[in-house]
Amino acid sequence: MDKEPITVNGLKILKSELEDLKNVQRPKVVEAIAEARSHGDLKENAEYHAAKEQQALIESRVIAINDLIARANVIDVTKIENNGKVIFGSTVRAQDLETSKKISYRLVGQDEADIKKNLIFFKSPIGKALIGKNKGEMVSVNTPSGERNFEILDVEYI
Repeated sequence: MDKEPITVNGLKILKSELEDLKNVQRPKVVEAIAEARSHGDLKENAEYHAAKEQQALIESRVIAINDLIARANVIDVTKIENNGKVIFGSTVRAQDLETSKKISYRLVGQDEADIKKNLIFFKSPIGKALIGKNKGEMVSVNTPSGERNFEILDVEYI
């Protein structure tokens, strides 16, 4: 069983989701199943089958989150000395050399990744290209839209 790196915030989000599933979603589904059961014949009861399917989804997510938490290797980058190297959990500010656009990414675990919030999976093409590089280095990334080149402007451990 491999350890899964996760940030402190990522672990907090997972635990919050787990609490919601156990204490809010699960009781609602149990109530929906009981309500649908009271309508009679279960063979042709669409509400019952939908509620059972929702229950299965919730239970599988609870199992997945418990597994992730059990395998979590929590990394708090604020406690690591910043030597300008890109590591898991660090925030990287870079400049796209073709468009001169400045971007900022934080390298996180798979469950935390959200490109809309500039949180990228550390094993994604951009994440792999950035890991291990230092402030001031040039980085070339093969993306689905072609090769992109970046200059690392700053690395923060926040």
